[in-house]
Amino acid sequence: MKRLLIGLLTALLPGLSACTGVPDGVTPVTRFDVSRYLGTWYEIARLDHRFERGLVAVSATYTLNSDGSLKVVNRGYDPKKCAWRESTGRAKFMADPNTGHLAVSFFGPFYGGYTVFALDHDAYAWAMVSGPSRDYLWILSRTPTLPDAIRTTLVEQAHGLGFPTDGLITVQQSVPPC
Repeated sequence: MKRLLIGLLTALLPGLSACTGVPDGVTPVTRFDVSRYLGTWYEIARLDHRFERGLVAVSATYTLNSDGSLKVVNRGYDPKKCAWRESTGRAKFMADPNTGHLAVSFFGPFYGGYTVFALDHDAYAWAMVSGPSRDYLWILSRTPTLPDAIRTTLVEQAHGLGFPTDGLITVQQSVPPC
């Protein structure tokens, strides 16, 4: 039984690290200041995925836990159900807390990569985040809107890194009436 368990863990560990890895050619930001990253970020654009499909008015709020990890509260409105959906998770730094590479979990022991690879270091007004592969991309802002010139620059940067930017969904930040 012990050999079976060791064999199973050995087989799974490379896959688990791939879930928290960084896409090839994407580099996490350095000089990352978690205290400035805390607070609410609005989703300006994203690549579609099942856990946010159809949601509008999406935001993520980060607070610091006593152990140095982050509490993450993702929130979005489902216009078909006329209801808010919220999910609370935990993020931890993969290595150096001055590097924007974290692992986030909303489901117990299962973590996914969260890589901040573009950031307004001056004002922390916008950020670009990927998951463990180019299938996940978010453009975030401290405000519900982002100037078109900045959005265009970020989309061009993501496209240059191989993200499928023609699949980006612009996130409506207003809640429609039911």
